[in-house]
Amino acid sequence: MGTTDAFRPDPGRARGTPYAPGSLLDVLSVAAVVLDQDGRIVLWSPQAEELFGWTAAEALGRYAAQLLVDEENLDEVLRLFAKVVGGGGSWAGVFPARHKDGTTRLLEFRNMRLEDKDGRVYALGMATDQEILRDVERDLALSLRLVAQSPIGLAILDTGLRYVMVNPALERIHGLPARAYVGRHVREALPFLPDREVEAVERAMRRVLATGVPLVDHFTVGPTADAAAGERARLVSCYRLEDPAGRPMGLATSDVDITDRHRTATEARRRLALIADASVLIGTTLDLDQTARELAGVVVPDLADVAAVDILDTALHGHVTPPDERAAVFRALAVASAGGGDGEGPVTDAITDAVRAADPPGEIAKYDPDRLVARCVNTARPVRLSRVAPGDLSRIARDAPSAELLGRAGLHSYLVVPLIARGEVLGALDLKRITNPEPFGEDDVVLAGELAARAAVCIDNARWYQRERATVLTLQRNLLPQRPQNLVGLEVAYRYQPAGVAVQVGGDWFDVIPQEGDRSALVVGDVMGSGINAAAAMGQLRTAARTLSGLGLDPGRVLHHLDRTASGLDQTIATCVYAVYDHQEACCRVANAGHLPPVLMRPGLRPVLLDLPTGAPLGVGGVPFESVGVELAPGDQLVLYTDGLVETRDEAIDTRLAVLVDLLDRHRLDLEAMCDLLLTELREDNDQDDVALLIARVRGSS
Repeated sequence: MGTTDAFRPDPGRARGTPYAPGSLLDVLSVAAVVLDQDGRIVLWSPQAEELFGWTAAEALGRYAAQLLVDEENLDEVLRLFAKVVGGGGSWAGVFPARHKDGTTRLLEFRNMRLEDKDGRVYALGMATDQEILRDVERDLALSLRLVAQSPIGLAILDTGLRYVMVNPALERIHGLPARAYVGRHVREALPFLPDREVEAVERAMRRVLATGVPLVDHFTVGPTADAAAGERARLVSCYRLEDPAGRPMGLATSDVDITDRHRTATEARRRLALIADASVLIGTTLDLDQTARELAGVVVPDLADVAAVDILDTALHGHVTPPDERAAVFRALAVASAGGGDGEGPVTDAITDAVRAADPPGEIAKYDPDRLVARCVNTARPVRLSRVAPGDLSRIARDAPSAELLGRAGLHSYLVVPLIARGEVLGALDLKRITNPEPFGEDDVVLAGELAARAAVCIDNARWYQRERATVLTLQRNLLPQRPQNLVGLEVAYRYQPAGVAVQVGGDWFDVIPQEGDRSALVVGDVMGSGINAAAAMGQLRTAARTLSGLGLDPGRVLHHLDRTASGLDQTIATCVYAVYDHQEACCRVANAGHLPPVLMRPGLRPVLLDLPTGAPLGVGGVPFESVGVELAPGDQLVLYTDGLVETRDEAIDTRLAVLVDLLDRHRLDLEAMCDLLLTELREDNDQDDVALLIARVRGSS
């Protein structure tokens, strides 16, 4: 422990400097008595007077045995005295001594022979109270034992910042033996620390030495002499040691190793951060594949080196097969890896091999019941292999080549957790560790399960979103007209583009309806609302419009009847433009129910918005609708559209209508190309609403 060096002279104390009472010798009050060879007292210290009660005047010249020893012990004392004086060696032990007051006390004695230059012989006796000495010995033994067995690293340094003592705990913490410390300066004894940190330690010690203000529980993380142990977290304290006069004697330091606590706290913060990130980063859209990619991206690399998200094929088709011991058929949704597989080197090669072993996104893969991922979804419970043995690879991979890739990658730990939402197993989150040396533990299972549970709800929402979107789009497309019949005198082109969000799909429609007498009806409408209900209401209004069109009514009357129909459709509100072109009269009559105005294009002229009475939307009830006649010559065009083509959140509708007119003016294209241009230019950053677009051009005379 280096304790033998604890009593070296302090170079900081000048020789002969006055010493204040309170040292160990003062506590013991050691008495010194010198006897001549006949046993007479020739020297008597003040401590002897304190211990025995006799003053120097009373004691000097008297026989010590007669003064200090009871009669019964006299012979033994004389024998021992003769032995010491005669050169038989010193004597030490406990002996009863008589006090001046007549009492007897047990004293600890040390007796030795002295000789002066003339050959005269003397005996030096030193004595102290045995009880006091034993108390001091017990305290010292207890202190040494506490220091030696303390789990806290303890050290003592002198005023020159050289180590005087270190205990075994400090040896373990720093990974250095005591001999590497004792007698060395702090900068010499801590070679494993960077220079700047050693300088900071030295400054802190000198500050404590100079001010006496202790440094308490200073948190530090750094290396030790044992490189294999990694960085250690410690709470370091430093205190000044003082003599009874208050002068600095050196420093005492304590090191508390809190590495495990620090790692636990760091890991807890990391896990909380991962869960917080998952709450923000997973489920940003209702796209199933994107949601899966977000989940895989969150867990890499903090939780796994390679992550894969797979969904059961049955779940994609709207139902989940109850768990059972059967093969599992998955569609891979996403694979993510640490570093993304970029660069070169063995680590990158290993990650690349592991990614190649995973199912490519978009592909269908079947796993037999003996595979771990199949067991996971069949039992709805996580499966963990802390240490992957070579024989386990065939239970992890989909086939033998994939197992070989995983073996070459160095897969050493595996974890798969089920994706469960609303009580149904949707798929699995597959995690692999390759470059991360730590095996998956129980805490990782809990964390992965938490992330999987959060993501599963988002995946389930995306799954239902895709189903609803597909249902709405199917209904919408089935309700919209197919390629219309040949129209007399008109050439038409049309487009329907659904919204990018499922809940926004369903309300827009167009129609082209041949009528008797070389007439044709053109209809564009937009049911307010979205989803299946809007699509169903749109179908009813379209059917009613086609029926009314067959009656040959004026457009205003048709809108009147459609208004009554909409009023009976559970608060349905819709806008609509209804136009009837008469080829014989070269005229088009148009009525508007709260819809954006059509654009009229004439060759050689700038397109204009038709000036129509706006009218109220269908479903308001009791509002008249007016028809306006517009002459159309060969080459003239009418552009009818819904608001999804032009409306945005950050521009006024008048501005957007001006953009539409400018596009039509600059680009005189055929009808199909014009439809594509309008959708490309006007819908580039706006897919929050569906669009119906219809362009009709008057044919020239044949």
